[in-house]
Amino acid sequence: MTPNGAADLRNELERLEQRERPYIATALAEARVHGDLKENAEYHAAKEKQAFIERRIREIHYKLTHATIIDTSEMEERDHVEFGAVVEIVKLGDSTRVEYRLVGEDEADVNAGKIYIGSPIAQALMGRVTGDIVEIDVPSGCVQYEIKNISYT
Repeated sequence: MTPNGAADLRNELERLEQRERPYIATALAEARVHGDLKENAEYHAAKEKQAFIERRIREIHYKLTHATIIDTSEMEERDHVEFGAVVEIVKLGDSTRVEYRLVGEDEADVNAGKIYIGSPIAQALMGRVTGDIVEIDVPSGCVQYEIKNISYT
């Protein structure tokens, strides 16, 4: 993952541990006051939320502990596509230009131009160089793109 992706996970972890966890503990205590826990919808909803929060906290801890953080700003420029690359591609036929940064799973956000390194588009781009034509299978068929630029900034 990139340093930004790791920072985002740390921020989410802090929010969950410092705000969400105490809030849900208070909600559970209030729900208990309302009596019979078997038929207490507020209590069951709070327990479900607590389980979700605890699962997510464990997941983030695991990811941060086992992640390899790659700072692309410290990498020397490469002529081929790898993790962290910003790739500008042009769709053949209609000249639609798209720019993607290849990132880790937790950082992926197609609307922000960040795609998961394991996605079909990223996999088709991996190892390619400027000028290469890549074919990407999409639901509507096979689409061809030309790689116009690769950078690691």
